Amino acid sequence: MLDFFFGLFSHDLAIDLGTANTLVYVSGKGIAIREPSVVARHKKTKKILAIGSEAKRMVGKTPSQIEAFRPLKDGVIADFDGTLAMLAHYISLVHEDKQFIVPTIPRPKVVVGIPSGVTEVERRAVQDAALSAGARAAFLIEEPMAAALGAKLPIDEAKGNMVIDFGGGTTEIAVISLGGIVLNKSLRIAGDEMDEAIISFVRLKHSLLLGVASAENVKMTIGSISFSPREEKYAVVRGRDLESGLPKSVKLSSSEVREAIAPVVNQIIEKINETVEEIPPELIGDVLEQGIALSGGGAQLLGIDKVIAEATRMPVWVVDDPLTCVVRGAALVLENDKLLEKVRVTGGLIK
Repeated sequence: MLDFFFGLFSHDLAIDLGTANTLVYVSGKGIAIREPSVVARHKKTKKILAIGSEAKRMVGKTPSQIEAFRPLKDGVIADFDGTLAMLAHYISLVHEDKQFIVPTIPRPKVVVGIPSGVTEVERRAVQDAALSAGARAAFLIEEPMAAALGAKLPIDEAKGNMVIDFGGGTTEIAVISLGGIVLNKSLRIAGDEMDEAIISFVRLKHSLLLGVASAENVKMTIGSISFSPREEKYAVVRGRDLESGLPKSVKLSSSEVREAIAPVVNQIIEKINETVEEIPPELIGDVLEQGIALSGGGAQLLGIDKVIAEATRMPVWVVDDPLTCVVRGAALVLENDKLLEKVRVTGGLIK
């Protein structure tokens, strides 16, 4: 009865709680929020000053009494209070336009995407954060499973489906069949490590100290994996000269960015190959026939599908709108009561 009452006054939500970005899908409406997973707060009073894009603009520019940070690291909660504040903010933001007959606190049902390699303690932390933020019920779905659902792969069939989700904090590699994960690897090597690699490369080659935001911007604008002379791009970055301590500008090429992130990409490809070698013989033919699906923000890196295809000798394809793939998959579970009930009983898709 309470679930029915709260359901009348709440929008149920599917949330991709990512290290770099948080996406919120509102039942019946679609994706309502796409914001960076960044929180700004006062160090002493712990008062939240900004969340999302506004907080991201503060990174590296705050006075000593204010901190702008990511409350999630490597796909899991690093700062519980920051994550709680972020979730509570988005839940209230979604319900601002809802007209209530009587004043009430929104109590939505929430499905949250999490990395497949998290521990039971880390799972509990995400669930507790969602409940504390105002959810009446919180369900967790593993990101590779959500990505497979979002990509509309035939995961319920007796057929092997391989999906790789490139996030900011983790890279999820999974083989799925009959509604369950047959094989998976969760790497805490992803977009953040690429940003650090760019910072390190520019520091060593150009004696220039870059900020994380600048490195991320370079990666997104001119970053690529495979070489093509026609697609060579350039970007000007500004930072501090390590020798003189004065401001300095450097023109970076996409080939330099490619060289910088190559070690990180090679580590990811090595793990992908290890996973492919472990796929059961009965499923490897299905994966070869259907190909490997790529999702997540990292899947937008130019040429990453070609490099993985060459390394694995399998067809590779990028899903439509890879950045929203996980949240769209979580939304399918949110809006399908039979699927939600099935996975609650079997534990195959959701925990």
